[in-house]
Amino acid sequence: MSDTEQNVELLRHCYTQWDATKGGSTQDWMSILADEVDFRSLAMAAHPSANFTAPLTAKSDVAQYFEGLLSQWQMIHYTVEDYVAQDNKVCAIATTAWTFKSTGKTIETPKVDVWRFKDEKAVAFFEFYDTALLFSAAEAD
Repeated sequence: MSDTEQNVELLRHCYTQWDATKGGSTQDWMSILADEVDFRSLAMAAHPSANFTAPLTAKSDVAQYFEGLLSQWQMIHYTVEDYVAQDNKVCAIATTAWTFKSTGKTIETPKVDVWRFKDEKAVAFFEFYDTALLFSAAEAD
C-alpha cells in the first residue's frame, strides 16, 4: 500500500469513529497529529461561537479546539462522501450537521477538510464550511 493510500485509510478510520461516537473519538485525531502542526479553520475565531477555531501550531494546543467545539456544539452526523488524495495531501469531502447547545439551532453544511502528511503524521489541516450558518446558529432569536 502506498503512503497516499495509507493516509486515506488512516483518515477513513478517524472519520468513521468521529461520526460513530458523535465527537467522542478525539484521541484518534490527536494520535495522527505531528507535534508541530498547522491547524486552521475557516472561521478563524471571527465570532464568539467559534473562539476555538483560532489557528494553532502545536499538537498540544489542538485539544483546545476539540474542547471548544464539543462544549458548544453537539454532532448530529459527520458523513464523508469522498476522499481525494495526491502524494502527501488528502481532502475529505463531507456533509456535517451540528446543534449549537445554547440556542438549540441545528445547521447542516458541506465541508471539506484538507490534510497534509509527513512521515505518517498530519502536519497540516484546514477545514472549509459555511461560516455564515455557524455564526447564525449561535444567535438568539
